[in-house]
Amino acid sequence: MNFSNIKPLDNTKIFDTHAHYDDERFDGIIDQLLPKIHAMGVEKIVNCGCDNETNKKCLAIAQKFPFVYSAVGIHPCNIDSGTTIDDIRNFAKHKKCVAIGEIGLDYYWEPEKKEQQKVIFKEQLELARELNLPVIVHDRDAHGDVLEILKEYKPKGVVHSFSGSVEMAEEILKLGMYLGIGGVITFSNAKKLPDVVKMLPLDRLLLETDAPYLTPVPFRGKTNHSEMIYLVAQKIAEIKCKKMEEILEISFSNANKLFGL
Repeated sequence: MNFSNIKPLDNTKIFDTHAHYDDERFDGIIDQLLPKIHAMGVEKIVNCGCDNETNKKCLAIAQKFPFVYSAVGIHPCNIDSGTTIDDIRNFAKHKKCVAIGEIGLDYYWEPEKKEQQKVIFKEQLELARELNLPVIVHDRDAHGDVLEILKEYKPKGVVHSFSGSVEMAEEILKLGMYLGIGGVITFSNAKKLPDVVKMLPLDRLLLETDAPYLTPVPFRGKTNHSEMIYLVAQKIAEIKCKKMEEILEISFSNANKLFGL
C-alpha cells in the first residue's frame, strides 16, 4: 500500500474525520495498517457506518483501536438494508460513537428513491437532535434538497466531501456547520471546490479522506487511507497561502470541538 511520504512537523496533530475502514479492501491488513497510520501522526480517525453490518464493524474497529471513533447511520444508498432508526439509536449508545452518519441524500445512485431518502434523512436528523450528537452528511447531486432540509433542522455537524457551490457553502456556514474537504481538492477537474476552499474560514474546515475512496493525486486510482490526508492539507495550504502544519492543526482542533473529544 502506498504512503505519501509527506511528513509535517513532528508535533503536528492530524484528525481524519471521515473514513471507511470497514470496507473489504482493508480486510486482513487493518491490524497492521492502522497502527502504522497512527505512528505517522494521524492521532484520531472517525470511521463512518452505512447500515447494520457496517455500523457493527465500525464500532468493533473503534473498540479495538483507542485512536479510532465511530459514526453510525443509514447511508442514502442503504435505505433498503433493513436497518432501522431504533438500530441506529442502539448503536449510538456505544461509548466510541461520536456522531450520526453517514446520512443524507444521493440522487446520483438512487434517483428513483428521492422521497424515501428524505424521510430517512429527516428521521436521523431528529435522532441526532434527541441524542445531542453531530451529523455527518452525504450530499451527491442533491444540493437543493440537502440544503433545504438542513435549514429546517439546523443540526450541528459537517457536510462531508463538500461538492456544492460557493453560494451553498455560505448557506451551510450560516447554519454553523463545517465543510469536509478531501482528496477531490487535488483533482484537476475539481472546478468549484478551490473557490469554496478560498472562502472557507479555517475554523469551519475539517479534513477527511473517505478512505478507501477519493484518493488524492498522485495516488489516484490506489486505495486511499488516512496517512494521505497530508496531501489534502498540502493542497489546501497552497490555495490559502498557509503552512500545511497550520491547516492540519486547525482542522484537528475543529474536529475535536465538533465531536466532543
